[in-house]
Amino acid sequence: MGLHHSHSHGPAPPDTPGGDGRLVAAVAVNVFLTVAQVVGGVFSGSLALIADAIHNLSDAAALAIALIARKIARRPADSNHTYGHGRAEMVGALFNLTWLIFIGLFLIVEAVERLLDPQPIEGWTVVIIAGIAFIVDAVTAALTYAMARHSMNIRAAFIHNVSDALASIGVIVGGTLIILEGWLFVDAVVTMVIAGYVLFHAALEMPKVINILMQAVPGELDVEEVTDRLQGIDRVRDVHHVHIWNIDEHRRSLEAHVVIARDDIAEMEAIKAALKRCLADEFHIGHSTLEFEFPDRNE
Repeated sequence: MGLHHSHSHGPAPPDTPGGDGRLVAAVAVNVFLTVAQVVGGVFSGSLALIADAIHNLSDAAALAIALIARKIARRPADSNHTYGHGRAEMVGALFNLTWLIFIGLFLIVEAVERLLDPQPIEGWTVVIIAGIAFIVDAVTAALTYAMARHSMNIRAAFIHNVSDALASIGVIVGGTLIILEGWLFVDAVVTMVIAGYVLFHAALEMPKVINILMQAVPGELDVEEVTDRLQGIDRVRDVHHVHIWNIDEHRRSLEAHVVIARDDIAEMEAIKAALKRCLADEFHIGHSTLEFEFPDRNE
């Protein structure tokens, strides 16, 4: 019958004042820390310190990619990207998470080799540099905390920074045990723990990113529940061919066929408004395309 389309794609996510500057600062401190940890790891012979450095470098890269994706995502819709460029952040997140999985697996292999062939380690160097790393990780987390509430990319980076801070504590503990007890195997064990953090967070965030890119139904929504609720709207006979997906991290979209009686054609606009109001208020779906049909339509 008629195709009714809402032109509002939903509100844009709130932007943190000075957000880009915070990201640049976070990248800078993580690059500085990476260099310091690599130098300290080579000098001390600590694989755990180098492992933490690699993780910090990945954080710096993740933040840099998030910054670039953030800028691309702000571009308005055009003739080739009619929904806008919001999914640029999902592409960046997918790249970062894939790289983190590779890093985690690489560190596990290196840790096993170090367990089989322990190397001498300068414990005090490890403790001192890991202490500096903990401070830098805490600063980075503080810089990205506010933005992490509104962005999957930056939230993942924030979680990584928190896990880095915990990993730095682990390195400090490991270095202390090496100084006091001479337990060289602790370095490899800490490396495995760091790798575990990396893999855990990558596994936690990857399905969310893939679901958005694959246009899956948002995890907290049920198509049958949405359909039943729409069918409960006054004068709606049936709702079918329902599709729900995320346009990007912050915007949801729906398209559906709505059956009404021919006698209610004069009320079509009111019915449409009620449907869209229900979608927006109860399911946070700000963009919808509704095709109206009559019960005797041949499909």
